[in-house]
Amino acid sequence: MDYLFSNRIASLQPSIIREILKASSGQNVIPFSAGNPAAETFPVEVISSFTQEILTQNPVAALQYGVTEGYGPLRETLKEQLQERFDMGQPQDELFIVSGAQQGIELACKVLCNEGDAIICESPSFIGSLNSFRASGARLVGVPMESDGIHIELLEQALKTEKNVKLIYLIPSFQNPTGITTSLEKRKAIYTLAKKYGVMILEDNPYGELRFKGTDVPTIKSMDDEGLVIYVGSFSKVLSPGLRVGFVLAPSEVMQKMVVAKQGEDVHTAMLPQILAHKFMTEYDYQGHIESIREIYRRKCSLMTEHLEKLMGDSITYTNPDGGLFLWCSLPESVPMLEYCKKAAAKGVAVVPGTAFLVQENEPCNSFRINFSTPSDEQIVKGIEILSTV
Repeated sequence: MDYLFSNRIASLQPSIIREILKASSGQNVIPFSAGNPAAETFPVEVISSFTQEILTQNPVAALQYGVTEGYGPLRETLKEQLQERFDMGQPQDELFIVSGAQQGIELACKVLCNEGDAIICESPSFIGSLNSFRASGARLVGVPMESDGIHIELLEQALKTEKNVKLIYLIPSFQNPTGITTSLEKRKAIYTLAKKYGVMILEDNPYGELRFKGTDVPTIKSMDDEGLVIYVGSFSKVLSPGLRVGFVLAPSEVMQKMVVAKQGEDVHTAMLPQILAHKFMTEYDYQGHIESIREIYRRKCSLMTEHLEKLMGDSITYTNPDGGLFLWCSLPESVPMLEYCKKAAAKGVAVVPGTAFLVQENEPCNSFRINFSTPSDEQIVKGIEILSTV
Protein backbone atom coordinates (compact mmCIF):
# COMPACT_ATOMS: atom_id res chain seq x y z
CA MET A 1 0.00 0.00 0.00
CA ASP A 2 1.26 3.47 -0.90
CA TYR A 3 0.23 5.59 2.09
CA LEU A 4 -0.62 9.22 1.46
CA PHE A 5 -0.53 11.21 4.68
CA SER A 6 -2.27 14.53 5.26
CA ASN A 7 -0.37 17.73 4.58
CA ARG A 8 -0.55 18.56 8.30
CA ILE A 9 1.24 15.37 9.34
CA ALA A 10 3.44 14.34 6.41
CA SER A 11 6.31 16.70 7.23
CA LEU A 12 6.29 16.11 11.00
CA GLN A 13 9.15 14.13 12.53
CA PRO A 14 9.03 12.12 15.77
CA SER A 15 9.90 14.09 18.90
CA ILE A 16 13.65 13.77 19.30
CA ILE A 17 13.14 13.61 23.08
CA ARG A 18 10.78 10.63 22.77
CA GLU A 19 13.26 8.91 20.45
CA ILE A 20 16.18 9.58 22.80
CA LEU A 21 14.12 8.25 25.71
CA LYS A 22 13.50 5.03 23.80
CA ALA A 23 17.17 4.74 22.94
CA SER A 24 18.30 5.54 26.48
CA SER A 25 15.95 3.21 28.34
CA GLY A 26 18.71 0.71 29.11
CA GLN A 27 19.75 0.21 32.70
CA ASN A 28 23.28 1.50 32.09
CA VAL A 29 22.28 4.81 30.50
CA ILE A 30 22.15 7.90 32.73
CA PRO A 31 18.90 9.70 31.74
CA PHE A 32 19.82 13.39 31.71
CA SER A 33 17.62 13.53 28.58
CA ALA A 34 14.38 12.81 30.43
CA GLY A 35 11.84 15.33 31.63
CA ASN A 36 10.07 13.04 34.05
CA PRO A 37 9.28 13.95 37.65
CA ALA A 38 11.36 12.12 40.25
CA ALA A 39 9.74 8.77 40.99
CA GLU A 40 10.13 9.39 44.73
CA THR A 41 7.69 12.33 44.46
CA PHE A 42 4.78 10.07 43.50
CA PRO A 43 2.41 9.61 46.50
CA VAL A 44 1.90 5.94 45.65
CA GLU A 45 0.32 4.85 48.93
CA VAL A 46 -2.12 7.76 48.94
CA ILE A 47 -3.12 7.14 45.31
CA SER A 48 -3.63 3.44 46.07
CA SER A 49 -5.75 4.19 49.14
CA PHE A 50 -7.86 6.85 47.40
CA THR A 51 -8.40 4.60 44.37
CA GLN A 52 -9.66 1.83 46.64
CA GLU A 53 -12.04 4.26 48.36
CA ILE A 54 -13.39 5.60 45.07
CA LEU A 55 -13.99 2.15 43.59
CA THR A 56 -15.63 0.97 46.81
CA GLN A 57 -17.75 4.00 47.66
CA ASN A 58 -18.61 5.53 44.28
CA PRO A 59 -17.54 3.23 41.44
CA VAL A 60 -20.16 4.38 38.93
CA ALA A 61 -18.94 7.99 38.98
CA ALA A 62 -15.40 6.81 38.30
CA LEU A 63 -16.28 4.30 35.58
CA GLN A 64 -19.14 6.02 33.75
CA TYR A 65 -19.05 8.78 31.12
CA GLY A 66 -18.66 12.32 32.45
CA VAL A 67 -19.24 15.80 31.07
CA THR A 68 -16.62 17.21 28.71
CA GLU A 69 -15.93 20.19 30.96
CA GLY A 70 -14.68 17.87 33.68
CA TYR A 71 -15.53 16.60 37.16
CA GLY A 72 -17.51 19.40 38.83
CA PRO A 73 -15.96 19.27 42.34
CA LEU A 74 -12.43 19.31 40.86
CA ARG A 75 -13.23 22.30 38.67
CA GLU A 76 -14.65 24.25 41.61
CA THR A 77 -11.73 23.42 43.89
CA LEU A 78 -9.22 24.44 41.23
CA LYS A 79 -11.01 27.73 40.58
CA GLU A 80 -11.01 28.52 44.29
CA GLN A 81 -7.33 27.62 44.67
CA LEU A 82 -6.24 29.64 41.64
CA GLN A 83 -8.14 32.66 42.92
CA GLU A 84 -6.98 32.42 46.52
CA ARG A 85 -3.34 31.54 45.93
CA PHE A 86 -2.54 33.20 42.61
CA ASP A 87 -5.24 35.88 42.15
CA MET A 88 -6.30 34.31 38.87
CA GLY A 89 -9.77 34.23 37.43
CA GLN A 90 -11.97 37.11 36.32
CA PRO A 91 -15.79 36.93 36.10
CA GLN A 92 -15.48 36.27 32.36
CA ASP A 93 -13.16 33.27 32.89
CA GLU A 94 -14.09 29.60 33.08
CA LEU A 95 -12.09 26.47 33.89
CA PHE A 96 -12.26 23.00 32.37
CA ILE A 97 -10.28 19.78 32.64
CA VAL A 98 -8.09 18.39 29.86
CA SER A 99 -6.11 15.17 29.33
CA GLY A 100 -2.80 16.69 30.29
CA ALA A 101 -1.61 20.24 29.64
CA GLN A 102 -0.51 19.15 26.16
CA GLN A 103 -4.14 18.76 25.14
CA GLY A 104 -4.97 22.23 26.43
CA ILE A 105 -2.17 23.70 24.31
CA GLU A 106 -3.32 21.79 21.23
CA LEU A 107 -6.96 22.80 21.73
CA ALA A 108 -6.07 26.50 22.08
CA CYS A 109 -4.27 26.36 18.76
CA LYS A 110 -7.08 24.40 17.14
CA VAL A 111 -9.81 26.91 18.03
CA LEU A 112 -7.85 30.11 17.33
CA CYS A 113 -5.52 29.38 14.40
CA ASN A 114 -6.20 28.78 10.75
CA GLU A 115 -3.60 27.23 8.50
CA GLY A 116 -0.93 29.85 7.80
CA ASP A 117 -1.67 31.95 10.89
CA ALA A 118 1.35 32.84 13.02
CA ILE A 119 2.17 31.79 16.57
CA ILE A 120 5.01 33.66 18.27
CA CYS A 121 7.08 31.40 20.52
CA GLU A 122 10.09 31.71 22.75
CA SER A 123 13.09 30.17 21.01
CA PRO A 124 14.10 27.65 22.25
CA SER A 125 10.79 26.23 23.48
CA PHE A 126 9.01 23.00 24.40
CA ILE A 127 9.13 20.57 21.47
CA GLY A 128 5.70 19.05 22.26
CA SER A 129 3.97 22.39 21.84
CA LEU A 130 5.98 23.30 18.75
CA ASN A 131 4.96 20.05 17.07
CA SER A 132 1.29 20.61 17.96
CA PHE A 133 1.46 24.02 16.35
CA ARG A 134 3.21 22.64 13.28
CA ALA A 135 0.59 19.91 12.94
CA SER A 136 -2.13 22.56 12.87
CA GLY A 137 -0.52 24.28 9.90
CA ALA A 138 0.41 27.37 11.88
CA ARG A 139 3.56 29.35 11.08
CA LEU A 140 6.00 29.48 13.98
CA VAL A 141 7.82 32.73 14.64
CA GLY A 142 10.67 32.38 17.11
CA VAL A 143 11.83 35.20 19.38
CA PRO A 144 15.13 34.67 21.24
CA MET A 145 15.30 34.24 24.99
CA GLU A 146 17.35 36.45 27.30
CA SER A 147 18.35 35.63 30.87
CA ASP A 148 15.06 37.09 32.18
CA GLY A 149 12.68 35.93 29.47
CA ILE A 150 11.74 36.64 25.88
CA HIS A 151 13.44 39.55 24.09
CA ILE A 152 10.78 42.28 24.36
CA GLU A 153 11.96 44.53 21.51
CA LEU A 154 12.11 41.60 19.09
CA LEU A 155 8.71 40.42 20.32
CA GLU A 156 7.20 43.77 19.40
CA GLN A 157 8.98 43.72 16.06
CA ALA A 158 7.41 40.34 15.31
CA LEU A 159 3.97 41.59 16.36
CA LYS A 160 4.40 44.56 14.03
CA THR A 161 5.67 42.74 10.98
CA GLU A 162 4.17 39.23 10.99
CA LYS A 163 0.76 38.73 9.41
CA ASN A 164 -2.17 37.09 11.20
CA VAL A 165 -0.51 36.56 14.57
CA LYS A 166 -3.05 34.67 16.69
CA LEU A 167 -1.07 33.58 19.76
CA ILE A 168 2.00 34.37 21.84
CA TYR A 169 3.08 31.08 23.43
CA LEU A 170 5.14 31.33 26.63
CA ILE A 171 6.42 29.16 29.49
CA PRO A 172 7.17 31.99 31.93
CA SER A 173 8.25 29.94 34.97
CA PHE A 174 11.30 27.63 34.84
CA GLN A 175 11.00 27.35 31.11
CA ASN A 176 11.49 24.10 29.24
CA PRO A 177 14.23 23.75 28.05
CA THR A 178 16.22 26.66 29.52
CA GLY A 179 15.01 26.81 33.13
CA ILE A 180 14.65 30.61 32.74
CA THR A 181 11.96 32.50 34.66
CA THR A 182 10.45 35.55 32.97
CA SER A 183 10.77 38.62 35.19
CA LEU A 184 7.74 40.51 36.48
CA GLU A 185 8.77 43.54 34.39
CA LYS A 186 8.78 41.46 31.23
CA ARG A 187 5.50 39.74 32.08
CA LYS A 188 3.86 43.14 32.35
CA ALA A 189 5.48 44.25 29.09
CA ILE A 190 4.30 41.10 27.28
CA TYR A 191 0.73 41.65 28.45
CA THR A 192 0.87 45.31 27.40
CA LEU A 193 2.06 44.31 23.92
CA ALA A 194 -0.64 41.63 23.61
CA LYS A 195 -3.24 44.25 24.47
CA LYS A 196 -1.73 46.79 22.06
CA TYR A 197 -1.71 44.40 19.10
CA GLY A 198 -4.86 42.43 19.96
CA VAL A 199 -3.15 39.04 20.26
CA MET A 200 -3.95 36.33 22.81
CA ILE A 201 -1.33 34.84 25.14
CA LEU A 202 -1.10 31.10 25.77
CA GLU A 203 0.55 30.83 29.20
CA ASP A 204 1.87 27.31 29.80
CA ASN A 205 2.73 26.79 33.48
CA PRO A 206 3.38 23.11 34.24
CA TYR A 207 6.32 23.85 36.55
CA GLY A 208 4.95 26.83 38.47
CA GLU A 209 4.51 24.93 41.75
CA LEU A 210 8.12 23.71 41.64
CA ARG A 211 9.92 26.84 42.87
CA PHE A 212 12.71 25.94 45.28
CA LYS A 213 14.57 29.28 45.37
CA GLY A 214 13.46 32.90 45.55
CA THR A 215 9.90 34.20 45.56
CA ASP A 216 6.96 33.55 43.27
CA VAL A 217 6.40 35.88 40.31
CA PRO A 218 2.74 36.70 39.51
CA THR A 219 1.37 34.84 36.51
CA ILE A 220 0.48 36.77 33.38
CA LYS A 221 -3.06 35.45 33.80
CA SER A 222 -3.31 37.29 37.13
CA MET A 223 -2.90 40.55 35.16
CA ASP A 224 -5.59 39.64 32.63
CA ASP A 225 -8.39 42.16 32.93
CA GLU A 226 -9.34 42.02 29.23
CA GLY A 227 -9.67 38.30 28.50
CA LEU A 228 -6.40 37.95 26.60
CA VAL A 229 -4.79 35.00 28.39
CA ILE A 230 -5.39 31.26 28.13
CA TYR A 231 -3.72 29.64 31.14
CA VAL A 232 -2.77 25.95 31.08
CA GLY A 233 -1.81 24.02 34.22
CA SER A 234 -1.24 20.39 35.13
CA PHE A 235 -1.10 17.78 37.88
CA SER A 236 1.67 15.95 36.03
CA LYS A 237 4.55 17.45 38.01
CA VAL A 238 2.87 17.45 41.45
CA LEU A 239 0.81 14.24 41.44
CA SER A 240 1.59 11.94 38.50
CA PRO A 241 2.08 12.47 34.75
CA GLY A 242 0.58 9.06 34.01
CA LEU A 243 -2.83 10.18 35.28
CA ARG A 244 -3.03 12.78 32.46
CA VAL A 245 -4.99 15.49 34.29
CA GLY A 246 -4.50 19.10 33.27
CA PHE A 247 -6.69 22.19 33.27
CA VAL A 248 -7.34 25.35 31.30
CA LEU A 249 -8.47 28.72 32.67
CA ALA A 250 -9.68 30.89 29.80
CA PRO A 251 -12.28 33.49 28.81
CA SER A 252 -15.63 31.73 28.76
CA GLU A 253 -16.24 32.27 25.05
CA VAL A 254 -12.88 30.70 24.17
CA MET A 255 -13.34 27.89 26.67
CA GLN A 256 -16.70 26.93 25.13
CA LYS A 257 -15.09 26.45 21.73
CA MET A 258 -12.23 24.44 23.26
CA VAL A 259 -14.77 22.17 24.94
CA VAL A 260 -16.49 21.52 21.59
CA ALA A 261 -13.11 20.70 20.06
CA LYS A 262 -12.30 18.36 22.96
CA GLN A 263 -15.56 16.47 22.42
CA GLY A 264 -14.26 15.45 19.02
CA GLU A 265 -10.94 14.28 20.47
CA ASP A 266 -11.66 12.21 23.58
CA VAL A 267 -15.19 13.11 24.79
CA HIS A 268 -13.86 13.83 28.29
CA THR A 269 -10.80 13.29 30.45
CA ALA A 270 -10.84 9.95 32.30
CA MET A 271 -13.03 10.22 35.39
CA LEU A 272 -11.03 8.14 37.90
CA PRO A 273 -7.90 10.35 37.68
CA GLN A 274 -10.05 13.48 38.01
CA ILE A 275 -11.73 12.20 41.17
CA LEU A 276 -8.32 11.16 42.48
CA ALA A 277 -6.95 14.66 41.85
CA HIS A 278 -9.88 16.19 43.71
CA LYS A 279 -9.44 13.94 46.72
CA PHE A 280 -5.72 14.69 46.67
CA MET A 281 -6.43 18.43 46.83
CA THR A 282 -9.11 18.25 49.50
CA GLU A 283 -8.35 15.22 51.71
CA TYR A 284 -4.55 15.22 51.77
CA ASP A 285 -1.85 17.69 52.78
CA TYR A 286 -1.57 19.05 49.26
CA GLN A 287 0.70 21.98 50.09
CA GLY A 288 2.85 19.84 52.34
CA HIS A 289 3.30 17.39 49.46
CA ILE A 290 4.37 20.20 47.11
CA GLU A 291 6.87 21.45 49.69
CA SER A 292 8.38 17.97 49.89
CA ILE A 293 8.79 17.91 46.09
CA ARG A 294 10.45 21.32 46.20
CA GLU A 295 12.93 20.10 48.77
CA ILE A 296 13.84 17.07 46.66
CA TYR A 297 14.42 19.23 43.59
CA ARG A 298 16.31 21.87 45.56
CA ARG A 299 18.78 19.20 46.64
CA LYS A 300 19.06 17.50 43.25
CA CYS A 301 19.52 20.76 41.37
CA SER A 302 22.18 21.92 43.84
CA LEU A 303 24.01 18.62 43.47
CA MET A 304 24.04 18.94 39.68
CA THR A 305 25.12 22.59 39.58
CA GLU A 306 27.82 22.03 42.21
CA HIS A 307 29.38 19.27 40.12
CA LEU A 308 28.99 21.25 36.91
CA GLU A 309 30.84 24.16 38.50
CA LYS A 310 33.55 21.96 39.93
CA LEU A 311 34.19 19.86 36.83
CA MET A 312 33.01 21.98 33.87
CA GLY A 313 32.73 25.55 35.14
CA ASP A 314 35.67 26.70 33.03
CA SER A 315 34.48 25.05 29.83
CA ILE A 316 30.70 25.56 29.57
CA THR A 317 28.02 28.01 30.68
CA TYR A 318 24.71 26.86 32.14
CA THR A 319 21.52 28.25 33.64
CA ASN A 320 20.97 28.03 37.39
CA PRO A 321 17.17 27.81 37.71
CA ASP A 322 15.02 28.78 40.67
CA GLY A 323 12.70 25.83 40.08
CA GLY A 324 11.46 23.33 37.54
CA LEU A 325 13.37 20.36 36.14
CA PHE A 326 15.96 21.57 33.64
CA LEU A 327 19.32 23.21 33.00
CA TRP A 328 20.46 24.61 29.65
CA CYS A 329 24.15 24.10 28.96
CA SER A 330 26.13 25.91 26.26
CA LEU A 331 29.38 24.61 24.84
CA PRO A 332 32.22 26.76 23.52
CA GLU A 333 32.04 27.42 19.78
CA SER A 334 35.01 25.14 19.19
CA VAL A 335 33.03 22.08 20.35
CA PRO A 336 30.40 20.78 17.86
CA MET A 337 27.26 20.22 19.92
CA LEU A 338 25.72 17.28 18.04
CA GLU A 339 29.02 15.41 18.01
CA TYR A 340 29.36 16.08 21.74
CA CYS A 341 25.87 14.69 22.44
CA LYS A 342 26.58 11.58 20.39
CA LYS A 343 29.86 10.93 22.20
CA ALA A 344 28.18 11.49 25.58
CA ALA A 345 25.51 8.92 24.64
CA ALA A 346 28.21 6.47 23.60
CA LYS A 347 29.75 6.90 27.06
CA GLY A 348 26.38 6.25 28.73
CA VAL A 349 24.90 9.73 29.33
CA ALA A 350 21.87 10.83 27.30
CA VAL A 351 21.30 14.58 26.87
CA VAL A 352 18.97 16.40 24.46
CA PRO A 353 20.56 18.44 21.65
CA GLY A 354 19.40 22.05 21.76
CA THR A 355 18.32 21.94 18.13
CA ALA A 356 15.33 19.84 19.22
CA PHE A 357 13.80 22.92 20.85
CA LEU A 358 14.37 25.53 18.14
CA VAL A 359 11.45 27.13 16.35
CA GLN A 360 13.50 27.06 13.15
CA GLU A 361 15.27 23.74 13.37
CA ASN A 362 18.14 24.72 11.05
CA GLU A 363 19.27 27.65 13.22
CA PRO A 364 22.74 27.35 14.74
CA CYS A 365 22.74 26.05 18.31
CA ASN A 366 25.59 24.94 20.54
CA SER A 367 23.52 24.14 23.63
CA PHE A 368 21.93 21.03 25.12
CA ARG A 369 19.36 20.34 27.84
CA ILE A 370 19.90 18.24 30.94
CA ASN A 371 17.43 17.17 33.61
CA PHE A 372 18.05 16.73 37.34
CA SER A 373 14.70 15.29 38.49
CA THR A 374 14.86 11.86 36.84
CA PRO A 375 18.41 10.60 37.58
CA SER A 376 19.41 9.41 41.04
CA ASP A 377 21.98 11.33 43.08
CA GLU A 378 24.62 8.77 42.13
CA GLN A 379 23.71 9.12 38.46
CA ILE A 380 23.94 12.91 38.68
CA VAL A 381 27.47 12.75 40.07
CA LYS A 382 28.65 10.08 37.65
CA GLY A 383 26.89 11.68 34.68
CA ILE A 384 28.53 15.08 35.15
CA GLU A 385 31.90 13.35 35.51
CA ILE A 386 31.32 11.61 32.15
CA LEU A 387 30.16 14.84 30.46
CA SER A 388 33.28 16.52 31.73
CA THR A 389 35.48 13.75 30.37
CA VAL A 390 33.77 13.87 26.96
